[in-house]
Amino acid sequence: MRTKLLSGFVAAALIFGVSFLPMTGETAGAPEKNIVETAVGAGQFGTLVTAVKAAGLVETLSGPGPFTVFAPTDEAFAKLPAGTVEALLQDKAKLISILTYHVVSGKYMAADVLKTSSLESVQGQKITISLKDGAPMADNAKIIKTDIVCSNGVIHVIDAVILPK
Repeated sequence: MRTKLLSGFVAAALIFGVSFLPMTGETAGAPEKNIVETAVGAGQFGTLVTAVKAAGLVETLSGPGPFTVFAPTDEAFAKLPAGTVEALLQDKAKLISILTYHVVSGKYMAADVLKTSSLESVQGQKITISLKDGAPMADNAKIIKTDIVCSNGVIHVIDAVILPK
């Protein structure tokens, strides 16, 4: 019975494009690193971490939360027009607006995200959740990795920077 349940869960995860990342150096069920520490350690969020620091959001995203972060990779930031990241780093108000649009208050695992059509961001606007060609989407960004559990929430990796309307 337990094997069937586990097999069903794994099959559902594969259907919905959910990926599992090992939690190295942490005890199962009790991640030690917060969202910012996890992002720094992952090695694929350098631009995001730089932006979070420039916006003065490190303390907030290191706090108790819980938060759900739709985290664009360095490749996602590289898709933006030339000079965009540099300009945003100089415009703190706009940078904060964009970054907080990627954050939802509360811990929403992939299964929870897929049960809704939108989530309200900390910025105040709603992120549209959908399936496009079978792939889970947050606005126009494909969710490429899910359920990276942190001590104060969860990270879902996206392949594009999402922008408030």
